[in-house]
Amino acid sequence: MIKLVIFDLDGTLMNTLQDLADSANYMLEKHNFPTYTTDAYKYFVGNGMPKLIERIMPEVHAPKDLFDTCLKEFLDYYTIHMSDKTVPYPGMTELLKSLIERGIKIAVATNKVQEALPELFATFFPEITFDICLGQRPGIPVKPDPQVVFDILEATHCSAEETLYLGDTGVDICTAVAAGVQPIGVLWGYRPRSEMEAAGAKQFIDHPLDLLNLL
Repeated sequence: MIKLVIFDLDGTLMNTLQDLADSANYMLEKHNFPTYTTDAYKYFVGNGMPKLIERIMPEVHAPKDLFDTCLKEFLDYYTIHMSDKTVPYPGMTELLKSLIERGIKIAVATNKVQEALPELFATFFPEITFDICLGQRPGIPVKPDPQVVFDILEATHCSAEETLYLGDTGVDICTAVAAGVQPIGVLWGYRPRSEMEAAGAKQFIDHPLDLLNLL
């Protein structure tokens, strides 16, 4: 019996890509670096914001002091603009409400910085109370390290066998597999099915409400 569903955030709960791309390109333009299309950012995001900046900065311009400056500029801009174009995926709010009505706990495990989470959830899911939401935290390794899932299991008093993990990337599937929880690949996000299959996903859903058929 499933007692807990853990959600990835970017590309799973919400489409945050345009705000991430706009914020990153703002920083790149400020330094006269090349910018990227929004679609390109589908393959830059997913491993935390420092890794995003590392991937988009020209290698020749990556001394640590400049990297730290660029990361701060990106984070400062994104903090202000992270809700400009972000939207929950269709059916997601209905799914979350249905899970709560069934007595199933809901949690979020993301590589987005922890400080960004309260505003995003208050803005886009004001009627939803998550049991726990964990992002990137100092001293805690980012996904695909499974520590974030272990922390959620401990906080919710649920076992791995009672838990589903929804994500849209190979990083998410690897995280779930490493934690011993059941991965569910979502097909509305940023990465293709083939990437998730290669990481070990065997079950997929095309729409958030399809999850209810698996419970």
